[in-house]
Amino acid sequence: MSLSRYKQKRNFESTTEPVAGKPQQGIHAFVVQRHHATRLHYDFRLEVAGVLKSWAVPKGPSMNPADKRLAMQVEDHPYDYKDFQGTIPQGNYGAGTVYIWDKGTYELMRGSGKNFDADAQKEIESGDLKIVLKGKKLKGEFALVRMKASNDNAWLMIKHRDKYAVDQYNSEDYTPESVKTKGIREKEASRKKKAPYLLLNPNLSQ
Repeated sequence: MSLSRYKQKRNFESTTEPVAGKPQQGIHAFVVQRHHATRLHYDFRLEVAGVLKSWAVPKGPSMNPADKRLAMQVEDHPYDYKDFQGTIPQGNYGAGTVYIWDKGTYELMRGSGKNFDADAQKEIESGDLKIVLKGKKLKGEFALVRMKASNDNAWLMIKHRDKYAVDQYNSEDYTPESVKTKGIREKEASRKKKAPYLLLNPNLSQ
């Protein structure tokens, strides 16, 4: 799987985002990163064949099976991105604050047991991925399902009803206030920096 799109979008001389990384044999990681960029969203990432298959989840993942969260598939990210948090500087793609909201390992619900990566990739290509998450916040069975008659990148992330399921869930309730405050301050500072430039170049604000 290629990281060319990921690398094309980034200037590694001005961002500390990782370039590569090698997974630990036999361990399949997942991570959820709260990304306070232009729009606040959560990035859900699963390690498959050495890279992180990635989805942007605008409302954040939910432990409530009634919540069908929109998840937009984005470019693959390098394995070491699972440990990345901090601030992506202004002027870079995805500028804003990144916080590791949850991380752990995952299993396939329907894996053959012979080749994990091949089984996972096959399910992703079919648009029907069923997994078991073993994180601190996200636990138990989940499904990622590509939406029909829609953009190929549009999926739904759905919690299965199991012993970990709850009736109400808001991922922001599980985010430290200090992280929320930092994200707001970063965006406000960015807005103030942009304001004089936009006054001189009003067409850029349209």
